[in-house]
Amino acid sequence: MSCSGCSNAVNKALNKLEGVDKVDISLADQTVVVETSRTHDEIFEAIKNTGKAVTPAS
Repeated sequence: MSCSGCSNAVNKALNKLEGVDKVDISLADQTVVVETSRTHDEIFEAIKNTGKAVTPAS
């Protein structure tokens, strides 16, 4: 993600999912931290559907 439009798209997509409690996006760090009861795969798929690449944290 390189702009606020990108982060807004990701934020909107994640907040549409039931079970997402908190979304923290950092453009500077290129990270998205999600507090949720959803699976990693469901979160990754929601982000991918916005056209953004997903790289799991190590």
